[in-house]
Amino acid sequence: MITGELKSQIDQIWNTFWTGGITNTITIVEQLTYLIFIKDLDETEIRNELKAKRGFKYTPIFSEDQQQFRWKNLKEMDVNARHMIFSNTVDGIFPFIRTLGQEKSLFSTYMRGATFGISKPMVLDQVMEKLENINMSNQDTKGDIYEYLLSKLEGGGTAGQFRTPRHIIKLMVELMKPTLEDTACDPSAGSAGFLVAVKEYIDKHYSVTDLDKDSNHINKEMFNGMEFDATMLRIASMNLYLHGVEEPNIIDVDAVSKDNTVHDAYTLILANPPFKGTIDKESIAPGLKNVTNTTKTELLFLALMLRMLKKGGRCAVIVPDGVLFGSGKAHKSIREEIIANNKLEAVISMPSGVFKPYAGVSTAIMIFTKTGTGGTDNVWFYDMKADGKSLDDKRNLLVPEEVFDAFAFGEGADELSEEQQKALHDKFNLPDIIARFAERNGVAERSRSRTDQSFLVPFSDIKENDWDLSINRYKEIVYEEIEYEAPDVIIKQIEELDKERTEALSTLKELLR
Repeated sequence: MITGELKSQIDQIWNTFWTGGITNTITIVEQLTYLIFIKDLDETEIRNELKAKRGFKYTPIFSEDQQQFRWKNLKEMDVNARHMIFSNTVDGIFPFIRTLGQEKSLFSTYMRGATFGISKPMVLDQVMEKLENINMSNQDTKGDIYEYLLSKLEGGGTAGQFRTPRHIIKLMVELMKPTLEDTACDPSAGSAGFLVAVKEYIDKHYSVTDLDKDSNHINKEMFNGMEFDATMLRIASMNLYLHGVEEPNIIDVDAVSKDNTVHDAYTLILANPPFKGTIDKESIAPGLKNVTNTTKTELLFLALMLRMLKKGGRCAVIVPDGVLFGSGKAHKSIREEIIANNKLEAVISMPSGVFKPYAGVSTAIMIFTKTGTGGTDNVWFYDMKADGKSLDDKRNLLVPEEVFDAFAFGEGADELSEEQQKALHDKFNLPDIIARFAERNGVAERSRSRTDQSFLVPFSDIKENDWDLSINRYKEIVYEEIEYEAPDVIIKQIEELDKERTEALSTLKELLR
């Protein structure tokens, strides 16, 4: 969560760059990202060293003659000596960074473009000192820093490119339940938040033995992404590397362009593609136009995901509400393709405040499976009303942090009264979504009516409604009847109040005489 304190700390670092003569926004973002990466490398090494004492085997990041590159040692150095290590282009810290990862891997390719851009030793010293005061042991904090930094990029967000809130990413990953057999992709990778969350899920749900056995798949095949922004390519690669993926496949390509020729490659796609972008008609991959003839990126990405999935592959994607009910031919054709020719599993409507303070757009999560032969029976709809945070620009937590992080009601939930559990649900729907999605085809969900928060809609109803997927098309609203007094009774009550007012006014006048 982006707190006022964290914003203030980043703003202070930002001001340090500015007063030091570095005013280009992208340069600041890149240089700060490198420093966070260097700090994280040392923290990762420290964790591994501690685990090694318990028998954990690992390959050290830093060799014996590279110990001067560790953050814990850098921060203790003389200001000028430290700056020399950063600025040395032959055997300094940046040449070291560029050698991380296997030779000829995409990670090492993108990191070759990493260069040091802080010319004044005192600026480096002040920035490192301020970074040292930020506790980044929690992955959320690093994500929040990226979110805030990216919001500062000139023109940031104009194409609908906003960092997906981490708890929404976690929700989508929990719903998809990745396995070690999966090959995952995010065609609009950004900082690789979805892929990192998949790695965290895998690490949590599998034993060290299983992870070791499939280490080659994890390091070289499992994690794939597409991104055409050079800065984000490096950020995504660094993010995955720090989470134990030695050779992440983040491809430098505009995903919906002719340059992307990937077909039938992945078993799992998780994404939040650009909402309001457009692409030149001549640049669009021909196969995508056959599915939805448009230049709108939010529609083209859906066609792309179908193309890139293997048969039986699953997808969870965030779309703007317009995709669900747009009446244009392109909107209808992509919805029909997903519903009639593949298997649409669920549509989870999200409140418009989820992306605040950066955007107020209403969105939904679509979950579907590629079959190529249809299969949509019933579509599960869920009307998310509360995501655990306030829906204003402040986005304050409404539930205890441990509850929010765990996506559960915490210890002692069984001892809570029904009223207390309902109070938590009214502020935080995500645990309910996870539980109900898993049982969406069970008797309990099938028996729910369309006045409930979740319900099933048969294929025939959706087809009759011209493939409309807006939850409001199917949800039934129960209006509570309110009884009012008869008009003559209300008039009498008004007359009595008027009489009392007149008497009170007379009394006041008497007191003033």
